[in-house]
Amino acid sequence: MKVLYYLIYAVLWLISLLPMRIHYLFSDFLYLLVYYVVRYRVKLVRKNLADCFPEKSDEELRKTEKAFYHWFCDYIVETVKLISISKKELQRRMVFKGMEIVDEMIENGQSCAMYLGHYCNWEWVSSFPLWATPKAKCGQIYHPLENKEFDSMFLKLRQRMGAISIPMAETLRRIATFRKQQQPIVVGYIADQVPFWNNIHHWIDFLNHDTPVLTGTERLVRSAGHAVMYMDMTRPRRGYYVGEIKLITRDPKQTKDYELTDAYFRMLEESIRRAPQYWLWTHNRWKRTHEEFNIRYDEETGRVSLEPLDVIKKRKGLL
Repeated sequence: MKVLYYLIYAVLWLISLLPMRIHYLFSDFLYLLVYYVVRYRVKLVRKNLADCFPEKSDEELRKTEKAFYHWFCDYIVETVKLISISKKELQRRMVFKGMEIVDEMIENGQSCAMYLGHYCNWEWVSSFPLWATPKAKCGQIYHPLENKEFDSMFLKLRQRMGAISIPMAETLRRIATFRKQQQPIVVGYIADQVPFWNNIHHWIDFLNHDTPVLTGTERLVRSAGHAVMYMDMTRPRRGYYVGEIKLITRDPKQTKDYELTDAYFRMLEESIRRAPQYWLWTHNRWKRTHEEFNIRYDEETGRVSLEPLDVIKKRKGLL
């Protein structure tokens, strides 16, 4: 497996050395293959778009669908380019606005939590340390891959520009360590994933769906007292992104339960509705329904059962 990993990495590294215009030519070919030949998750993407935008015509939905696959293939080649792209080149292509807000917090010794989604090129956001004050330690929370070799490869990509990657299971411990060292940090949280059944504590109206959302980030930043911000991503043109930092609150401890989570998803929805082709529609975001959650939920214990649904229904006399 290690030999295969080194071989793949070597090939990707050589490809990454090619100019961006060549990468985008390859992306155009990849689009034809992924969308018209392989038909990668086209049914799911089509359903997601139709359910989220019932007001749009079939023609509008197909246009967004094709634009999504064009961008998705660009995202793939842009991620490969991250293997060797220079800091100067990436700073030219991934621009951050509103950095004065972050710098102010860091200068005052306050750490920052940055909400973002799987929108535009979130991998290029790892260049954030190139823009931040040297006093800040910048990083992102991530899910380690089961394959250690490929996990190592993605870690190299995400840490090339000076960011640190914190495994989700170590988040509390690492943040506590930085706090003990009086080291201000800026941590990015991609919080638009699907929560496990036993991690569902809050539902919101998001993109025309009753949606279960992760609330762990809110609990963490409130307890740590981190200033909370949202990174509003845009794509002015192919190969260029802007991340505009918008302050949600300087004092999360003064907010009500789920207020930060609701604010994040409201801002994320605004970003998506503005240019829906740049969100990751291939994710089955709404596979957990409120109806099934209610069946799985045990009022006596306050817990959510992870047993097969048929087993739960039979026990509750629903079959």
